[in-house]
Amino acid sequence: MEENRPPRTAKEAAQHQQDMSRRKFLKNSGVLAGGLVGGSLFGGLITNRFDKKDEKKVVNKKEHEAMSMEARQFFTRAHDFDVLSAATEQILPEDEHGPGAIKLGVPYYIDKQLAGRWGINGRDYRHSPYAVKLEDNDKSAGTAGEQSILDRGDLFLLGLRSLDDESQKRFSTAFDSATEDQQIELLTDFENDKVAMRGVQASEFFNLLLQSTLEGAYSDPQYGGNRNMEGWKMKEFPGAQASYAGYIEQDEFQKLEPVSLRDYQGH
Repeated sequence: MEENRPPRTAKEAAQHQQDMSRRKFLKNSGVLAGGLVGGSLFGGLITNRFDKKDEKKVVNKKEHEAMSMEARQFFTRAHDFDVLSAATEQILPEDEHGPGAIKLGVPYYIDKQLAGRWGINGRDYRHSPYAVKLEDNDKSAGTAGEQSILDRGDLFLLGLRSLDDESQKRFSTAFDSATEDQQIELLTDFENDKVAMRGVQASEFFNLLLQSTLEGAYSDPQYGGNRNMEGWKMKEFPGAQASYAGYIEQDEFQKLEPVSLRDYQGH
């Protein structure tokens, strides 16, 4: 081949030497197709790179999915998320029947819902006038509910911080560091409107927290909660089965392995 012939001139010889030096540098430094690998690792990696390509791709995909499910999207303050986790765990605690809210991924479910359209009441009518309490203890105006100027994200942040502030006042400790009895006492008082919150009744926050906790525990894992379908398994709920044609005529109860929407979407 033309490129393999000996150099004929001094200029060609110099160019040949430069090309060989460059190739040696690339080989030693591990630069290949735009990638950079440490020279000491290059020999081992280059021989295994293509053999393990598919295996590495699978591992990275699993890691990526796990990380995406465990990444906060709405709560920018870690402490707010810690208070949320502790509160949901008191609503749905772990016991002999199965995991609690934290192991079911409920806090991450709520975080993801708040980060989306639901968190800003994106599909709701949001124009004034709004229902606003004139006094903290005034119940004559009724509950603000969906008529409040606060969207769900605002309500969660206000409620969680009020919960933590009340814990600091009563017990001189953060809510997530309080004892189980102390946490239950606080949540019970929020449920019964014994704690004052600005612009909204404490029970409205509690009811939203309760509803969201149950949704996160028993909704399809596609939405970020019900991790490993453990919530369904505790209830012996079959999930998103495509058909019951093979069981509908059977008299005995059929316990089926639950199926998630993910199973139909190639994840």
